[in-house]
Amino acid sequence: MKRREIIKRLSALPLAGSFLSMEPIFSNSLKENGIDPFELPVSSITPGQEGPLIAGPQIYQSIGVEPVINCRGTITAIGGSLELPEVRKAMDFAAQNFVQLDELAMAVGKRLADLTGAEWGMVSAGCSAGMKHITAACVTDGDPEKLIRIPNLEGFAKTEVISPGYSRNQYDHAIRNIGVRIITVDTIEELQDAISSRTAMIYLLSAHPSYEIGPLSIESISAVARQRNIPVLVDAAAETLSIPNIHLQRGATIVAYSGGKAIRGPQCAGLMLGRKDILLGAWQASSPHHGPGRDNKLGKEEHIGMLAAVEAWIKRDHAGEEKNWVAWLNNISDRIKTVKSVNTKLQEPTGLDNRSALLTITWDPAQLNITSEEVAEDFAKNKPRIALGCRSDEKAGTTSLSLSAHMMSPGDDKTVAERIYEILSRKRAPKNIETKVPSTNITGHWNVSVEYYTGKGEHQFFIEKQEGKWLQGSYKSSFSMQDIAGTIEGDQIKMLSTYNAPGDSILFTFAGTIADDVISGILYMGEYRSAKFSAKRSSSKTRNIPVAIPDNGRRNGNAW
Repeated sequence: MKRREIIKRLSALPLAGSFLSMEPIFSNSLKENGIDPFELPVSSITPGQEGPLIAGPQIYQSIGVEPVINCRGTITAIGGSLELPEVRKAMDFAAQNFVQLDELAMAVGKRLADLTGAEWGMVSAGCSAGMKHITAACVTDGDPEKLIRIPNLEGFAKTEVISPGYSRNQYDHAIRNIGVRIITVDTIEELQDAISSRTAMIYLLSAHPSYEIGPLSIESISAVARQRNIPVLVDAAAETLSIPNIHLQRGATIVAYSGGKAIRGPQCAGLMLGRKDILLGAWQASSPHHGPGRDNKLGKEEHIGMLAAVEAWIKRDHAGEEKNWVAWLNNISDRIKTVKSVNTKLQEPTGLDNRSALLTITWDPAQLNITSEEVAEDFAKNKPRIALGCRSDEKAGTTSLSLSAHMMSPGDDKTVAERIYEILSRKRAPKNIETKVPSTNITGHWNVSVEYYTGKGEHQFFIEKQEGKWLQGSYKSSFSMQDIAGTIEGDQIKMLSTYNAPGDSILFTFAGTIADDVISGILYMGEYRSAKFSAKRSSSKTRNIPVAIPDNGRRNGNAW
C-alpha cells in the first residue's frame, strides 16, 4: 500500500462522535462500478433529543433520528427511494383487507406480464430475496422435498451456479445462501467447460461494462446457455425498468430489479420478470410457503405496492423528471461556482444503471483550506444533513464533491446550494499539520484480542518495518493473512488492512493508543460497525536453530 493511499484512507477515520457503519451509504455497488470506497465520505450521526414516537412530519426527529437530503442515489442504507404517492395509496388500501396470497401472487404475476411484455412477473421481498428464490427454483425443479432440505444439497442433481468473474459481488450471497457452489469463469471456453449436469443456472450482473460487450457479454453467454438449456439470471437491481425488457430480449431467462430504487415501489420489494415456470418455482420457494424462503416474508401490501409502481412507471413523465434533475443541479452549480477556485461539471442522465443527472464540484483544498472529506463529515453531522460523494486527488491537487439528482425532492436544490456555498465560502486559516515523533518502536509480533458484540477473536499483527512514522507488515485475521500498513505519531497508532474474497471485502481500520507495550483502541469495520481491540507483544522468543541440508546421496553431481 502506497504512503499516499495510507494518508488518504487514514484521514477518513471518524471524528469524535462519528462512526463508520454508514459507509454503505456511499459504497453499495462499488466493485462493479470501479469505485474506491476509501474515496467516499465517512458518515456520522449526532443523535437528537429522544422521546416517544409522534406520527407526523417530524416522526424521525421525535425519536432522535435526523433525516438526510439524498444527493447520493438509491442507497438501501438511507432508505432506497421515496415511494410514489400512488404506491403509498395502493398499499394503504391493501392493508385494510385480508386476501389469499397465492391468488394474489397469480393475479399480480399475470398483470405484470401484461404491463411489461414478459412471460410472467413475481414480487419478492427485495431483489436479493428474489434471486435467492430463483436459485432455489433452479436447484429443486419444483420438488418440495428438495426445497425443504435446502441448504443441504446432498443427493441433488443440480448444485452449481456459474458466474463470470466480473459479476461476483456482495449480493451473490443471495445465491450462495441456497447452498450451491459458485464456479467463477473468465473466458467463454471456461464457461463451456464448467457447464455440466450439475449446473443449475448462470448468474450475471448487468452493471459491469463486460456485460455489454466482450467475450462474456449477455449475448455470448445466453447463446451458450440456450444450447445447453441452462437458465440465465440477470441482476439489474439499480436499473430503470425497460419495456420491452432489454435483458430478456438479449437472452436472459429472468431479470431481477429492486422495487425500491428507480421504480420507486416499496423499499422491501423486488420485481422478477421472465420465464413463467421458473418464476412459479420461485414463488413456491417464497413466503408464505415454508422452507428456505420463509424468512423473506412479503405482505399483501408489497404485492399491491409493487404492481402500483409498475402501473405508474408506464405513465410517468420520465423526460420531465430528468429535465427537473438537470435544472436542480444547474441551480446548485450557479450558486457555488462563484467561490474562489471552485469548478463544476454537470453530466446529463445516461444508461440504465443508477440513471441520474450528476454534478461534480471541484476545488483546490490549498486555497479553501478544506477537503471534500471534511465537507462530507460536516454535512453528515450538522443540519441540514446531506448524503453525497467525495474524493481527493492528491496528484492533481484537487478535491471534489459528487451529487446525484434522481433521489432529490423539489426544494432540495436550494437547501443544498446554500449549505455548500456557506461552507466553501467560509474563511479558514491554513492548517498547521504537526507530526509527532513516535513514542516507541512497535516492530515485532503482537497478539490481538478483538471484542465483537457477542464474542472474541484472537488475531495477530506482524509489524515488519517502521520508518519514522510509517508502519508496514502483515495482519492475521480469523481466516486469512493480509497486508497491514499505517502510521504511529506519538502514542497514536492507525493501521489499515483489507480482507478480500470473491464478491466481498472487509476493511479493518485500527485506531489505538500504545502504553506499556499494549495497544488498545477501536477496530472500525465499515458497514459492519466497530469492535474494541487490545494488542500485546508476543512473549514467545525466537531460537537460533542450525539447519543441515542433506546431500541426497549425491555422488559426482548425480543423485543415487
